[in-house]
Amino acid sequence: MNVTRARLALAALALALTACASGPRVVDSQVQSAATTAAQASALQGARYRFERLPLQASQPETARLEALAETALARVGLVRDDHRPRISVQADVQVTRFWADPWGAPWPGYYGPPGRFYFGVGSGWRGAGFMFGAPWWWDSPTPAYAREARLVMRDVQSGQVLYETRARHEGPWHDSDALIGALFSAALQDFPAPPAGWRQVRISLTPPAPSAPPAAAAPAPASPAPAVIQAPRTAR
Repeated sequence: MNVTRARLALAALALALTACASGPRVVDSQVQSAATTAAQASALQGARYRFERLPLQASQPETARLEALAETALARVGLVRDDHRPRISVQADVQVTRFWADPWGAPWPGYYGPPGRFYFGVGSGWRGAGFMFGAPWWWDSPTPAYAREARLVMRDVQSGQVLYETRARHEGPWHDSDALIGALFSAALQDFPAPPAGWRQVRISLTPPAPSAPPAAAAPAPASPAPAVIQAPRTAR
């Protein structure tokens, strides 16, 4: 009976974890933005831009990938990329730092500790059978976590004056950088081009990709018409 109950508990645990993993993930970011003047900020609406690369950025192979993520977020606020006739230049920069987090003091929800420490066992004795397993939230050893900061600086192409600067920070155990960096660029552009003063918290929901639809079944071939039956005329007897 004990083994049966333990198996049911394990099945329920697996189902709960699967349900949690399939839901949307929310990225909490700390954002700080500043515009030079209100008049210059209003001129940024719908502006055409090109990316500006610093010498060290030009030699990095991932620069184009980061700019593609930033371009998606910039398009959402109405900015248009135009490498030939830009009004402003945009410098995109991302910093990622890996560190070891305390499992009991992690600030983010849904923390389950380092992977690979799940355990389970079955035993028997002269008084009966026993079953035990370790759930993911019982781990107590440090786990790798990541601090990410995405930063955007917009300058006037003619004068080189900074018109807008914004940055977004996030710490968490997730390692899928592209999705998180894209969310950080979107968070950094919240309230563009007239942001509030000081730090603020911005939440971006990462919707999981929709399951792919099964391939449509091939339509059955139309049935061939039945051959016409021609009866020979009867001869009079």
